[in-house]
Amino acid sequence: MAPFVLGVLETSLYVANVEASAAFYKRVFGFPVIHAEGDRLRALSVSDKQVLLLFRVGGSLAPTDTPTGRIPPHGGSGSLHLAFSIAAEAVTPWLEHLRKMDIVVESQVHCGGHSIYFRDPDGHLLELITSGCWSIF
Repeated sequence: MAPFVLGVLETSLYVANVEASAAFYKRVFGFPVIHAEGDRLRALSVSDKQVLLLFRVGGSLAPTDTPTGRIPPHGGSGSLHLAFSIAAEAVTPWLEHLRKMDIVVESQVHCGGHSIYFRDPDGHLLELITSGCWSIF
């Protein structure tokens, strides 16, 4: 049996412009930048013990040396997906917030809960999801 995992700490998206993307996530979600590395990376605090990493496309294809060790290369391309959990009573306020920000809601799904789908400036599919859609949440 595998040792216990506490959760997902980091999630990465690969973007054309880390500064512009960080500004989008700050404006829409209120996520503050907690770490920046030139035009290569922005780390955003999503909530307690959750970090969204925004890497410039192609900016992490070589190893990154840090004072404490080497981070292996990685990268991604295409339209990716991630979901942020919200309370059921926040669905209507979120829909209003997105409308005020001129963000197009592509779809809403009722799956025992509620999902709202829209895109960031790089075309990544973002979802706001309430409990009830997954048996574990």
